[in-house]
Amino acid sequence: MLIPFAAAVVVGLAVLWPGGAPPHERTGVGFDRQTEQARVVRVEKVDCKDVNASGDTPTGDTSTAEGQSAQQQANGICGKATVEVTTGENKGRTFTEIVQPDAPRQLHEGQEVVVAYAPDAPRELQYSVTDVNRRLPMALLAGIFALAVVVVGRMRGLMALIALAISFMVLTVFILPAILQGSNPLVVAVVGASAIMLIALYLCHGLTARTSVAVLGTLISLLLIGLLGSLFIDWAALTGNTDDNTGLIHGLYPEIDMSGLLLAGVIIGSLGVLDDVTVTQTSAVWELHQADPTVGWRGLYRAGIRIGRDHIASVVNTLVLAYAGAALPLLLLFSIAQSSVGAVANSELVAEEILRTLVGSIGLVASVPVTTALAALVVSADRPATGAGQAPDAAGAADARSATGTRPPAPRGGRGRRRKH
Repeated sequence: MLIPFAAAVVVGLAVLWPGGAPPHERTGVGFDRQTEQARVVRVEKVDCKDVNASGDTPTGDTSTAEGQSAQQQANGICGKATVEVTTGENKGRTFTEIVQPDAPRQLHEGQEVVVAYAPDAPRELQYSVTDVNRRLPMALLAGIFALAVVVVGRMRGLMALIALAISFMVLTVFILPAILQGSNPLVVAVVGASAIMLIALYLCHGLTARTSVAVLGTLISLLLIGLLGSLFIDWAALTGNTDDNTGLIHGLYPEIDMSGLLLAGVIIGSLGVLDDVTVTQTSAVWELHQADPTVGWRGLYRAGIRIGRDHIASVVNTLVLAYAGAALPLLLLFSIAQSSVGAVANSELVAEEILRTLVGSIGLVASVPVTTALAALVVSADRPATGAGQAPDAAGAADARSATGTRPPAPRGGRGRRRKH
């Protein structure tokens, strides 16, 4: 059953495979700016009045390190930073950045920063600091994460890291460029998510019947999430164009279906949690069968579903809190405005997050009984039936041999002894 599905995924990848993201002329807005690396070589404290009087424009939009004293703010002390460009065609060039005293972070000497480059602007306005260079701490944190996964998970952990790298590659090499080239976001998300699911599950858990059951349960749940998401996104008239980033995407690529992009995000976002649920439920049923091979599929299903109920409670709560945490600044704004719960839920920004949570949670809840039933049917099908000339104990021993791959100890007694000739 899964072989035709895998073949269809391969065909979908071949048909939809992009040749790379289509080129476009940079707008100079948001993430669409040309950026280079730079370093702060000197910082001076100057009176903000003198800066304004000299014609310099105080900025400080992303400039940065915390700790400006209240006295400096009262006196209007600005930071005048000399920044040297370290990459690009103008490497070695310096420019001045003025940082307002009330900026959330202040620049300091030796700090690595990211600068925006506008080649068409006047020379004195071509460069400006946009952010701090965080590559070193982020790379160190990623290294600690990888080390922890390998130390605790050993070979399974290593395989999980490889699967994570492949998943990220599918996302950046296939899904994103295919959507930018105008392919249907929903179709691209389904094909890409299916490829990620097949590669990650079989790579981490092996090419076994247990993994195949988890793949099938994940696939059924993803189909349910896709159907529900498509129905309610259309019914609730959610456009998917709710903030500056989506507005910029729509402006650069107006042919992209933004509501389809929203649905694609729901499917891809639900995939990771679905994998966790389906693999856990399948493993639970297999372990229950090995513990008592005489139990039929109904007994395995009842025991597995009891484990699944606990899993549902924890996973749904995790999913809701994850979305709430991501939208916390937005929720704070609504709280400041003293908006009613109904008004908050009806706004498109919050309605999108509610839809993500509810549709994903329904798919997670449905995956538990579906995967548990499939696992119980498959594992009980390998249980040999008790024949007419086979005692129940012998049948149980045969089940134990088939489930664990080991032989029970030889019976003690006269018949179990080898005769001497």
